[in-house]
Amino acid sequence: MAMADGADLFLSLPDDAFSLIAAHLGHPRHLLALSLSSRRLYQPLLSSPSAWLSLASSNTSSISPSHLHSWHSLSSLSYPSLCRFLFTVSRLLSLWAHQNPELGNLVFPIWGFVSLVFVRIIPQEVSKDLAFSPVMEIHCDVDGAPSLFFLHGEAGTIHAGSIFSVIPSDPTVLLLEADFSPNSSLNPSLFSKLAFGDRRRLLDFLSSKSAMKLPSDLESAPIFPRSDDDFGILSRRREALLSMYKAIRGGIINCAIVESSQCCSSLSHNRSFDGDGKRKKLSSYVKDGIKQLIGRSISSSTNTNGENKHLPLHELLKTGSGDFIGLSIRAIHTRLTSYRAWPNMHENRFALYKLHLNGPEPNREFSGLWGGSFGWPPSLPGQDKPGKALFLLLLSYEESDTGLILVGTKVLEGTHYVLHPNGSSMFIAHMEEPSTDVFPWEMEISVNCSFTGEGISSGYGFRYPGSKPGSLFSLRNGLLAFVWRESKAVLALERIDLSEMVAKGEQVPALPAVSNFTYLTKSYSNVFMGFQSNLSGTSSPR
Repeated sequence: MAMADGADLFLSLPDDAFSLIAAHLGHPRHLLALSLSSRRLYQPLLSSPSAWLSLASSNTSSISPSHLHSWHSLSSLSYPSLCRFLFTVSRLLSLWAHQNPELGNLVFPIWGFVSLVFVRIIPQEVSKDLAFSPVMEIHCDVDGAPSLFFLHGEAGTIHAGSIFSVIPSDPTVLLLEADFSPNSSLNPSLFSKLAFGDRRRLLDFLSSKSAMKLPSDLESAPIFPRSDDDFGILSRRREALLSMYKAIRGGIINCAIVESSQCCSSLSHNRSFDGDGKRKKLSSYVKDGIKQLIGRSISSSTNTNGENKHLPLHELLKTGSGDFIGLSIRAIHTRLTSYRAWPNMHENRFALYKLHLNGPEPNREFSGLWGGSFGWPPSLPGQDKPGKALFLLLLSYEESDTGLILVGTKVLEGTHYVLHPNGSSMFIAHMEEPSTDVFPWEMEISVNCSFTGEGISSGYGFRYPGSKPGSLFSLRNGLLAFVWRESKAVLALERIDLSEMVAKGEQVPALPAVSNFTYLTKSYSNVFMGFQSNLSGTSSPR
């Protein structure tokens, strides 16, 4: 008589009890291990929608079970494959940014159709929705691995690439690189040893060889679902993308083609040129030297990206003749230094840096993303207020010599010409020092509590703003208001949900493919002006 293996107990459970068990397993591999514990459990577990949906929903709360069901019913992917994709790419769910342009380079991931779509939030006026521009999409293969990505470019062009590396459990940087095929003897990290000009020209060349255009009937298709009615066309769009991806072999080309192109000519041997192909002035060298001395953005002593020893592009490629190369996204974990929740970033890497988007916690209830504008009565997201510049602030807590402080770090400013760069602390509130200031404007809304603080002021210019005293007021309608004591200026904020606002927003054209990823050219004005009626033409309110 065969020994009982416990399968009968599991198979006899009602669906809701079985779903509850699956939700507490914590990871797809645990559910797979359970299915392998008995032959009789294997097929029922693998084909159980309730088990996988419960497991996925309990660990990736940002996607709804109905969306997962649509993914499964309209694709050929199994629930285990979908769960694998969800658990892997959900590590990328956060805010991502680069310091250029100083006016705004805020990138936000949102679930697409069996994909994770990254969009750039455009500087704009206060409105009920958010204008955005597509940056890239990460798609999964038949096994659920997030191995395919599509980089968006101008005129609706999409560029194919691959993800060769495994996404770490806590990725902090996303890199756009040129990567060699997995069977190559070359180390993919050698790309970072190229001079900046060579890296950019190589990426531009590869993006030109991997360009694709969707069929005309799908050009205007959404890139993520705005309603349940969009899943049909999103499914057809994904099928078209995968078909074109296969036709061009994922944009992978022979290294010999790159060697024979103009991509390998000039600049590699000329160290006196900068990333724009222009001869550097003496002042540029002095500026770079000062940056290295004060440790801002780039630390030459760490040599984290091999900038001190450049590898000529033709030398990199000649050893790999016969191997293949293509665009690649690489997620890495590296320790980032930061100031007031804004990471110190390399100025010449095609990279996006994670901004930790923490939600409310006990005694830290104001953590998270807030949006608003200057003036009273307040102009807040969810309203149409022409002429009012939208500010997005990331609120975070820090321990200081004076106790716990709340820092309001600006991550987006909707003015035409920015007064202070992203990463500026719009205000700092001392959470252990109640304020005696009175809210200066008459209102029916009462104040919960208030704290002393300092708010940004013109100070010493663009890079080094000063501060002036003020108070942070927590109002009983859920708003926050920082008031400068002397000027009585008010910055009013409310907590926002980017996913909801983007889903209602208007898509504007993307920049050229490689520039679209990080836009490394310095710009203090809104480069997207004119694309959309809601983009702000206002100047700074201060």
